[in-house]
Formats: sequence, C-alpha cells, structure tokens
Amino acid sequence: MTPLIQAEQAVLGAVFLDPGQLDHLSPWLRPDHFSRPAHRALYAAMLKLRADGHPATTISAGEPLPLAWVTDTLQEAGTRTRGLTAPYAHSLVSACPRPAHAPVYGRMVLEGAIHRSVAQHAIRLHQAARADGVRGGVEETIRHAQILSDVLTDLAHRWGTDPRPLAPPAPSQPSAHQPQPVDEEVLADEEFLLGCLSVRPDQLLDVVGWLHPDDFADIGHQHIYRSLGALHHRGEPIDQLTMLWETQRRGALADGSLDAERVLRICDPLAFSGAAEYFGERIVQASLVRAAAMAARQVRALADTEALAPGRLIGYALHALGPLDDVRRRWRAASESETAPLRPAGPTDAPAATRIDAARSRSPLPVTAPAPATASATPACSPTPDRHPRRSHS
Repeated sequence: MTPLIQAEQAVLGAVFLDPGQLDHLSPWLRPDHFSRPAHRALYAAMLKLRADGHPATTISAGEPLPLAWVTDTLQEAGTRTRGLTAPYAHSLVSACPRPAHAPVYGRMVLEGAIHRSVAQHAIRLHQAARADGVRGGVEETIRHAQILSDVLTDLAHRWGTDPRPLAPPAPSQPSAHQPQPVDEEVLADEEFLLGCLSVRPDQLLDVVGWLHPDDFADIGHQHIYRSLGALHHRGEPIDQLTMLWETQRRGALADGSLDAERVLRICDPLAFSGAAEYFGERIVQASLVRAAAMAARQVRALADTEALAPGRLIGYALHALGPLDDVRRRWRAASESETAPLRPAGPTDAPAATRIDAARSRSPLPVTAPAPATASATPACSPTPDRHPRRSHS
C-alpha cells in the first residue's frame, strides 16, 4: 500500500471519528482529489450529510458521536459506488493515527491529486498536439493548452501558492528533450518559404514580426532564415553567393548543419516563387504543435517525479508552458493579420548603385588623404532609401 492510499484512509478515518474535521477540510479538499472511487464516494457522502445538517456534524466537543454517522455515510456512499461494507469503514478508523491531524493528511491527499491531475492534463495536451499534427490544425492543441494552464492556476490557489513560472535547476529532464521526427511536408514548406524570401527579400517585412528562426524545425533552415534577415537588415544584396557567404560567416557550414550545395539549391532564383505569408503561417502553426508536444512531455516528466513538492511542480510546469505561450501569441498575430497587397516582383527595390555601395560598406577601403574637391565630385551615397528601421533576425 502506497503512502498516498494510507493518507486517504487516514483522512476518512479522522472524519469518521470527528466529523468536525470537515470544517477544516471542505474549503479546499474535494472528492475528486481522492484516487480510489470508494474513497471519493465516502468523502462526497460525508460532505452531503454535513450540508444536510446531519446531527453528527453539529455536536459540540466532548459529546458522544451518534452511531448513525457511520451507517448513514455508508448508505449515502452506496448510492455512488458499490462494495462498501461496515468492516471497511472500521478499517478506515483504524488507519487514522490521530483525528486531529486530518488537515495534514488532507494535504497529503491534495499533493497526490496535484501530481495526478497535472500528469493527466499533460497527456491530453500531448495527444491533442499529435492529432493536430496529423490533421493540420491547432484548435484542440490551443484548447488543451489553455485547460492545462487553468488547472495549474487552480491547483496553485488550492495549495496556497501564487501561480508563478519557476525555472527548474539545470539540467532539466533529459527524456523530455529528445528530438522528435518532423513531417516531410513541414520541411518542404520551410524550404519553399526560404526560397521565396531569397527571391523577394522585401517579403521579410511581412513575416518578421511573428516568424522567428526557432519556428523552423530544421536547424539548417534556421541558419538560412537568420542569414536572410541579417543581409536584409544591413541593406546588402541577397543572391546565392551572398547567402552562401553569410551562412559560412555564421559557422553553419563548419558545424555541418548546412552544406554549400543545399544553400545554393534553396536560394535558386528559378526554383521558388510565391507569397511568403501563407507558408510563414503554416510554419508557425507547425511550430505551435511541436512546442505543445514538447511542453506536454516536460510537464509529464515533472508530474511523474513524486519527490517534487506541489509548489515547485506547478511553478516548473508553468515555466515549461512559457515557450508554447509565446508561439501561441505569434500564431494569433499571424492568423489575424490582414493580407496586404503583394509587392511587384523583382530582385529588390533599391537602386543598383545603392546596393553596390551597401555591399562595399562591409569592407571599407583604407583611409587616405582627401582628394581635392572638384565640381564633378560625386556626393556621398545616402543610406538605402527603403531600408526598414532596426529589426532583429538573429
């Protein structure tokens, strides 16, 4: 018999011996906090008899307990489940060390219920994420993620703590971070989006506000997206060669996450053409489902750790849901954004001279003495006229 079952028996035995303990238990301990159906039925019966004004629940201290308290409780519980007998009720009484310690036993029951409830809702979230990943939706994932968040908040209040995210000590649960297989269609969407952005870099402005590098399932695609954003942010030209050079500068070729042939193929101007927003939304949607599955695995691993105190379990679980909440907000921004008219297709809007000057600015010439001014001297090139304010792509 586990300590949790013993605690449930001790709570019921304490209430059988002293019904007044319900005054301390009823505000925060519910029947569904008990793991066994028989225990849930008995505790629910006790609460009902108390609400109906049973004589045993209104006696003063020192007065004898009516014998009908046990028999009436068994009779009421018998309407909710079967198999309850008088000898079992007496065994519950024997299982209680001290009736005055009922609130402590009740907190043991609540602690077990918190672990069990968090684990159950984490499993449901993981199942919803897997189902949405197959059918290509996010509705059930978002709904179960919100349910899990609400359950954690309610459990925190019942335990008497604030529902605050708490970062667990490193290292975190290793089993929860195992890489999961990614659908080939998702990888194809990512590759197509990167190709569209390399052909029309101006479309970066349509997705940069809600599409992050971590939304890409493939780490090589993450490097390419960061490189695209960096080149566009600096006002430099984007083509196969500049992309290959930027990915090399960022170490993506050295660490093996990319190779030159793959970069050139993705950035081929003749291979891809389309609207970036549509594929960006699909990528964020897939990222949301993956984040939900990851969070569910982490929360399940935490809930299965019996040595973890409820307050820390709730805080760690809320922290694990943080990345999912971020992706969910960006998914909402992507799905609610109005479709803007497509810009005219073209390699870039900047004049050729300005683009050449921007590329040269990365490798300035050595400083020399200023040449004498002449009437035909060319004025200094101004910054790229359509360069967008500072944005972060890395």
